[in-house]
Amino acid sequence: MSAEYAPPPIRIFHLQPGAPVAELPDLPDQPPPVGYYWVACTRAVLQERLEPIQSMLQAVTGLQLVDLHVTDLLSTQLPSHYDYTSQYDLLVMRQLAATDSTAEVPLPRAARGGPPVLRRIDTSPVALVVFDALLLTVHPPDCTVRDSYAGRLMAPAPVAPRPPGAGEDAAPAEAEALVCQLQTSAPVAGVRLPGSPADLMLRVVNHIVDNYLDLRRDLSRQLDHWQLALLNPRGRFNHWQALMMARLALHHLNEICEDQRSAMQAWNAALDVGSASADNLMAQRELELLKVRGRDVLEHIARVAHHVRRLEQSTEAAVQMHFSVQNNRTNEIMRVLTVLTAVFLPLNLIAGIFGMNFEFLPFVDMPNGFWGAMVAMLLIAAGLTGFFWRKRYLARTGRD
Repeated sequence: MSAEYAPPPIRIFHLQPGAPVAELPDLPDQPPPVGYYWVACTRAVLQERLEPIQSMLQAVTGLQLVDLHVTDLLSTQLPSHYDYTSQYDLLVMRQLAATDSTAEVPLPRAARGGPPVLRRIDTSPVALVVFDALLLTVHPPDCTVRDSYAGRLMAPAPVAPRPPGAGEDAAPAEAEALVCQLQTSAPVAGVRLPGSPADLMLRVVNHIVDNYLDLRRDLSRQLDHWQLALLNPRGRFNHWQALMMARLALHHLNEICEDQRSAMQAWNAALDVGSASADNLMAQRELELLKVRGRDVLEHIARVAHHVRRLEQSTEAAVQMHFSVQNNRTNEIMRVLTVLTAVFLPLNLIAGIFGMNFEFLPFVDMPNGFWGAMVAMLLIAAGLTGFFWRKRYLARTGRD
């Protein structure tokens, strides 16, 4: 069995129209002749190679990162937010941590001690810096978003069937046009390659948000299991600590979604300003496509937030129903005990009367006095039981 694959700490891609995506071995030292670069590195690499990366940015874009933004890129505590300068935009989105690793900013210790599904809500920030000819992304060391999306970009392009009549002796111009048409179609599931660094940034963000959508199934399954256990009248629910941890984790996830929504809304607002200053039809068309993709990301975030709120409400409703069922069972038990007490009260009264230490008591000296008293007590008990049964004091209000 081969050793486990360890992704490289930095990956550089060259995306250009009409050609497959190329992965470069080292940082570029000049602007791309066509297309743009995608430089994806970990936080540790950015800290260790900050000077070479800044030099690369200067050579490719003629700009460098602001010192405050470098601090933001190296921070693991930063929430999802959007910032910008006149030369580039900075977007930070918190992604879900890998299941089998440790997050850079884990949940509180109590929540991490719950079911495995709760540990998947640990998050780490992913920073995306958008230049005109380059996208710089800074990831945690165990980021699966970068490698999975890079794998989709590097997948071989689908081969279209040969058109009718296009044999081996077809004209070279027609063959070249056909190859160009195939290469312009993206290898990403039939979708066109990102046309700009901003388009690529939105697709990576969409990939991050989609991981939250995939998490919904596991959360729903776990909470549904707890709800069934809460409403089981024959069982005893012993997972209160885990349930409280789940509620805290859901609240934490809701806050993450709100930060992501605020960041994307700020990005879309900046696009609205840019679309107003676009000076040609091509630029306006590109901005419109970016706004459509940005609204799609917002819609995905809204779906995650809606599902989280629904899970919180259903969990709270299950807890309230559990206590209502327990109170109802307690009331039924107390009602039965009260009825039994009421049945035996007159019997205790008769037994107390005949147990008095008087010298003369009626029916005491009779040969059948004991049996007469017993018959009277049984008749009284049967009569009271029948009366309470007709009043439905002994009827069960529900089935287990």
